[in-house]
Amino acid sequence: MYEHFEVTMTPLNRKRTVRVYLPEDYHDAAPKSYRVLYMHDGQNLYRDEDAGYGMAWRIGEYIEKEKMELIVVGIDCNEGLNRLDEYGPWESREMSDVFSADRKSIGGEGKAYIEFIVNELKPMIDRKYRTIPGETSMAGSSMGGLISTYAACKYPYIFKRVASISSAYWFNQDEIEKYIEDSDLSAMERFYMDIGTKENTESIDDLTYIDSSRKVYRLLKDSVQDCRFEIVEGAEHNEMAWRKRVPKIFDYLFKI
Repeated sequence: MYEHFEVTMTPLNRKRTVRVYLPEDYHDAAPKSYRVLYMHDGQNLYRDEDAGYGMAWRIGEYIEKEKMELIVVGIDCNEGLNRLDEYGPWESREMSDVFSADRKSIGGEGKAYIEFIVNELKPMIDRKYRTIPGETSMAGSSMGGLISTYAACKYPYIFKRVASISSAYWFNQDEIEKYIEDSDLSAMERFYMDIGTKENTESIDDLTYIDSSRKVYRLLKDSVQDCRFEIVEGAEHNEMAWRKRVPKIFDYLFKI
């Protein structure tokens, strides 16, 4: 079952649609409480007709098939290059070829975006639905993987299980590496990350994606209780590729 509503992101002074997946048995006579997974690019998570490129992760279908007791909260992304602003924790000049000449950098709103999730959206979700507040996770792909990793470092006692998929770490490579090194991640339980061998996007090639993720994994594997990194042969940078990896990701985060 899906619900959606609009929220105001106070730190960024803008509105956004939030899409919530509730397990099939949520409204049964015997009430239960559920773990919660927060995900970015919410419009691409559930149904093809809502997805930006006509391809969704179809996460609800997998949860229903496996009868997982999990609520998923998807936050729609901002439009165009503004998505990079929100998902970039620090300003970046790595994509100067795609933004206009009047901009000297891109990104930098990610910190405010995560503060919105932690201080506004999560308390709202915990009030509105039957959640287990202490069992909260986060996942995202590409820039969503970068901002999920930032959130894990900033709030490891909140986001205890995180998936960073096909991550655009190169966007803030030096900053995210230093942040990981400076963070105490001992409270984190599981961290999943992967990268495909055909991830090239615009001016960023496959090897940049792979090397970028390898550097981050080398830092995380000694800091997190359980960290998994996979290089997926032939996988491209799109929702269809991520859909195929949903069983592996969700099983690792929530079943093992």
